[in-house]
Amino acid sequence: MGDMFSDMFTFADYGELLVLVRNSLIAATLLGVVGGLISVFVVTRDIAFAVHGVSELSFAGAAFALLIAADVVVGSMIGSVVAALLIGLLGTKAKHRNSIIGVLMPFGLGLAILFLALYQGRAANKFGLLTGQIVAVSGEQLSLLVVCAVIVLLSLVVLWRPLMFASVDPEVAAARGVPVRALSLIFMVVLGLAVALSVQVVGVLLVLALLITPAAAALQVSASPFWVPVLSVVFAVVSSLGGILLALGSPVTPISPFVTTISFVIYLICRVIGARRMRRLASHRKARQNLRETVPA
Repeated sequence: MGDMFSDMFTFADYGELLVLVRNSLIAATLLGVVGGLISVFVVTRDIAFAVHGVSELSFAGAAFALLIAADVVVGSMIGSVVAALLIGLLGTKAKHRNSIIGVLMPFGLGLAILFLALYQGRAANKFGLLTGQIVAVSGEQLSLLVVCAVIVLLSLVVLWRPLMFASVDPEVAAARGVPVRALSLIFMVVLGLAVALSVQVVGVLLVLALLITPAAAALQVSASPFWVPVLSVVFAVVSSLGGILLALGSPVTPISPFVTTISFVIYLICRVIGARRMRRLASHRKARQNLRETVPA
């Protein structure tokens, strides 16, 4: 067991490696903030399936870019936005949306497999699309990630209140004049960008770890409209940064297992804290009820 651990982890040149991944750490922080905020709406709107659907076309776009020697980040973003627009335009109702996603997922996956089969380059590049490749972020890619992250964050700041209203109770929001359908379409495009950004950290297969788990964990310990997004961002940043910092000491292991494991552990801890809090509240309510019954009116 000790030999296996020593083979998996080595921190001998950790200081030198840390300097080399400065771009990656900046990108991971940005993606954590974006993923944490987006996940609040993904969980509130109950569209986890949509995230997976968008990621499949993001995968296809990235694989095509890899095939033609273009920028993989750009290809991933184009695929994500196309998928988001299709889901937003064709899936106005939940039942239609799930059907559209069910059609897009195998189509995108099939295209991605075709493009990867035609690609004759390094196998590590193919594997990176599935498991993340943020350690290799270049200066140009970081600039693109920063621009897209700022667009997503500004969109969320401007749309936060009406979008949250439309997410929690779309029928009442529509009755009060909130443009629910337009907001839904805009959010899908923003979600597409967020998926493309998150794919750079955890790859296509594990993108849900940054776009669902943080908010799901935050909701276990709080229902506050302020603390849920704050905690979600903290959890996402800790997961993405922690995954990179651990992966630097493990040259044989990709980043995504570390990111997803940290994210899952945070969720389990929040689940335990939430369960204890609910039991404590139930105990206090029962104690107050017993006190009212024993005190004469």
